[in-house]
Amino acid sequence: MSTTSEAAKPPVANEGIKSASHFLRGSIAREVADPSTGAISEESSQLTKFHGLYLQDDRDVRNALKKAGKEKAFSFMLRVRLPGGRCTPAQWLLLDRLADQVAAPSLRLTTRQTFQFHGVLKANLKPLIRGMHSVLLDSIAACGDVNRNVMAAPNPEHNPLLQQVYEHARAWSEYALPKTRAYHEIWLDDELVAGGEPDHEPMYGATYLPRKFKTGFALPPSNDVDIFSQDLGFIAIVGEDGRLAGYNVTVGGGQGMSHGNDKTYPRLADVLGFISPDQVNAIGEAVLTTQRDFGDRTDRKHARLKYTIADRGLTWFRGEVERRSGVRLAGARRFEFTTIQDPHGWQPCADGTWFYGLHILSGRIKDVPGWPMKTALREIAALHTGDFRLTPSQNLTISGVTATQKPVIEAILEKHGLAQENARGGLRLNALSCVALPTCGLALGESERMLPSLLEKFETVLDGAGLRADAISLRVTGCPNGCARPYLAEIGFVAKAPNKYALYLGASYNGTRLNRLFVPSITPDDAVTLLAPIIQRYALERTAGEGFGDWCDRVILPRDATLHSVGTKALEPVISTALVGGAA
Repeated sequence: MSTTSEAAKPPVANEGIKSASHFLRGSIAREVADPSTGAISEESSQLTKFHGLYLQDDRDVRNALKKAGKEKAFSFMLRVRLPGGRCTPAQWLLLDRLADQVAAPSLRLTTRQTFQFHGVLKANLKPLIRGMHSVLLDSIAACGDVNRNVMAAPNPEHNPLLQQVYEHARAWSEYALPKTRAYHEIWLDDELVAGGEPDHEPMYGATYLPRKFKTGFALPPSNDVDIFSQDLGFIAIVGEDGRLAGYNVTVGGGQGMSHGNDKTYPRLADVLGFISPDQVNAIGEAVLTTQRDFGDRTDRKHARLKYTIADRGLTWFRGEVERRSGVRLAGARRFEFTTIQDPHGWQPCADGTWFYGLHILSGRIKDVPGWPMKTALREIAALHTGDFRLTPSQNLTISGVTATQKPVIEAILEKHGLAQENARGGLRLNALSCVALPTCGLALGESERMLPSLLEKFETVLDGAGLRADAISLRVTGCPNGCARPYLAEIGFVAKAPNKYALYLGASYNGTRLNRLFVPSITPDDAVTLLAPIIQRYALERTAGEGFGDWCDRVILPRDATLHSVGTKALEPVISTALVGGAA
């Protein structure tokens, strides 16, 4: 519980910005129309997040521009709202074209199962958003202190139950949208009808939530959405008759933390109880409004739902949710997760169609010599009669492929060499990264740009240990905010400075246990050197079916394993003891 002194603290500046914004309008329209600068004010940049936009600049050229007395190379990142990751071929073709015309030419698939555009100049924001609107896409509430893009298992055709789960995810996404017309007025030039009803946010209020809010839906045995990382989660439970019986509700997950601040930490969600399928929106609203009313608005580092529950207790929180929803939560039902990995290659579906799972490292879709992925997917979208599904692991499935279309799409994949990525090994297929440098303003180090070389080095080690095909999760982020969910990785790298990372080990592969700090600061090369003998030991000593994270948790991490001084010399005794079977 908060102390009296904490309760007396004034709200953070963001709260005043939201309150004075006239329901997220502020001065965005005027500032976007100003051609004298590529930027907008700090106040407006806080509000545009609710519209799915982040102001960024190219940090690779920041110093050179400063020396030349020029403005930073400002641009915007736009995130699309795409519940469940479902995208039609027509939408794909339009987004592909918009990337070429008004943004950086690549598309990026995110760890929240949607698209991001990067490098969007201020003058191109309206053309981009209007283009998206023409195919029924938007970026409303893709960022900001609201319920963000809702995640769900990406392949409903694979299992009829998944279609029901997807529909519930989409319905919750629509239900939890902000009601303000600000987005339509600013970006689509909708006029506010004179004498019309004033804006009202029955779920959010004038100051919305204290912090971002994330929701996911999962169907065991796959935990592809990392359900325990979500503020609000729904775990589908299948009854004895094979039908959807309802959901176990989870609350209070979150990945973000700050280096050196022990009051911030990643947290796994708690299982709150069981509900029937028709109670999803009522429970979702009750969880969201409880956080709205009791979340910390005085400290944004303490403002996520995970801290509200940690401070007040799960019993109190359950009671508040039941009171608000009118729903009595039943006891949680049994479930088991076994994997997080997306299915790759051709997969048959229950409705007689096929889908093709395509691994895309870091979700980056672009054409490079010998690897024209963007062109290949454009060719497929031009003839595909099914749809595309973005996955929580930054991959793509080409879904609803008929028996007639299958050989045609297969020929396009072969012609452009796209199938080769699916055969690169279990570590690569389970790797995630955030964008980080050069565009993310929070990045302390590299992530997406360093992942390929990091994987190549680890794959050499895995080859030597006979583990190339084994599924091991590795995740890299450029800062501790955790966008690529690094604290749920068996091997996690979290940047602290250029070429310096905190190294984490020991999460459960199925996403049900957090990892732990192993080395506070280490270079990627030294990390590979350090982990090589540990990986070799794992290959020799593991029990049947034991994952790398589970083995590390059992054998390496129970001892005081954190290294406080890591350099070449400091690594030698650690490597020596690891090789002979001592504690690392």
